[in-house]
Amino acid sequence: MEQDTLMPNMNDILILLPELCLVVAACLLLLLDAFMAPARRWVLHWLSIAVLLVAMYLVMAGQPEQSISAFNGMFVRDRVAEILKVFALLATVLVFIYARPYLIDRKLYVGEFYTLTIFAVIGIMLLVSAGSLVTVYLGLELLTLSSYALVALNRDSSLSSEAAIKYFVLGALASGMLLYGMSMIYGATGTLDLAQLHTAASLHNSTPNLLLFGLIFMIIGIGFKLGAAPFHMWIPDVYQGSPTAVTIFIGSAPKLAAFGMAYRLLESGMGDPSLAHQWQQMLAVLAVLSLAIGNLVAIVQTNLKRVLAYSTISHMGYLLLGLASANSEGYAAAMFYAISYALMGTAAFGVILALACAGFECEEVDDLKGLNQRSPWLAFLMLLVMFSLAGVPPLFGFFAKLMVLQAAVHANMLWLAIVGAVFAIIGLYYYLRVVKVMYFDKPVEGSEHKPQSDLSLRLVLSLNALALLVMGFCWGPLLDWCKSAFPAV
Repeated sequence: MEQDTLMPNMNDILILLPELCLVVAACLLLLLDAFMAPARRWVLHWLSIAVLLVAMYLVMAGQPEQSISAFNGMFVRDRVAEILKVFALLATVLVFIYARPYLIDRKLYVGEFYTLTIFAVIGIMLLVSAGSLVTVYLGLELLTLSSYALVALNRDSSLSSEAAIKYFVLGALASGMLLYGMSMIYGATGTLDLAQLHTAASLHNSTPNLLLFGLIFMIIGIGFKLGAAPFHMWIPDVYQGSPTAVTIFIGSAPKLAAFGMAYRLLESGMGDPSLAHQWQQMLAVLAVLSLAIGNLVAIVQTNLKRVLAYSTISHMGYLLLGLASANSEGYAAAMFYAISYALMGTAAFGVILALACAGFECEEVDDLKGLNQRSPWLAFLMLLVMFSLAGVPPLFGFFAKLMVLQAAVHANMLWLAIVGAVFAIIGLYYYLRVVKVMYFDKPVEGSEHKPQSDLSLRLVLSLNALALLVMGFCWGPLLDWCKSAFPAV
């Protein structure tokens, strides 16, 4: 009987259809690339985008009204997973469109970029649908191992190799801590299933210290994957050392996965009130550290990618404000913030990719000097992105910050909301510095490089950046969609 329950049935296969579609497609694309002439690699590019769009359609078409599970609860398909998957797939489509000219100019236009990224997306989709600690770890490792290889895509660059090694070593350390925490929790509760873990955590009052011990190590793993301080040390080096086409992916879709992992582990698994009070305080400390370190260190950076890296750390602090609220309003606000940051991050690095050309990386803040004189439209798009990241109304980023601050206030964490508001003002400095350089500084001699002329890049980038302005006026439906995922938490 037990053997029969472990065998997948047709219902399990249908629930996993989007993920299975991507697995088959990635394997076929890998084989296709082996027999395809480099001159025809554009076919692989558009096929990869088509595959992601098909997967997005399957996710949305099969969106359940209530939570359903497969493989004895190891894989969960609910509204939370569906929303995160849709935007992770959308962000990856944007990455592929923005990255193509950059990869061609640097002779990195290889099939491995597409297949590794798709495998990373599969890891994201498994992670946000995890119903078991095993599935969490499986999805996490598929995502991170693919990311390590992507960072080292440019094998001729010592900076990329160094970044990949640092990412691998620190990522392995964080994964080990997360796994150690999971083992402690399993030892205390005797189950790997997150739903059963939630119940067992409230019953096993005889081993609270062991549960708390495991929880601490799990928080460390979550903090690393989010890029929250003090587990942020990998972000600046990886952002700077990676090819920008890889940085744009690492800075967008995996943040949605990190939120999904945090929600599954903390709320679905460790959401018992006695434990929730413990991890609320831990997340609040991580949020303050992230806001302080991210915003203050970003001020002194001159490398544009490092500015955005420390900006990411500060934004993860705001996301943690929502998670620390530990209620439906906070989770909805945190998801809303993760989605907004994914769209803002792709747009920011998209402008950098649009300005980069053969022999010119556009990685320093000074490279943007006089951009308004050279390319007024790209300067305007970058202005929208910077203002949205800074939280200037009426752009999308302002309402994302407002929602998490409001959730913190409603959760009786007024002090945390005040800290967030103060650092939002401090963070204005380095965003406005980028705008000032573009509009008020004269171009550096010899830096007047011609932006990319790729039509698909310029068109989609324009839509991406302008969406930040439009969503500033029409953010309600998206927030309602996020709230519908947490009706009774």
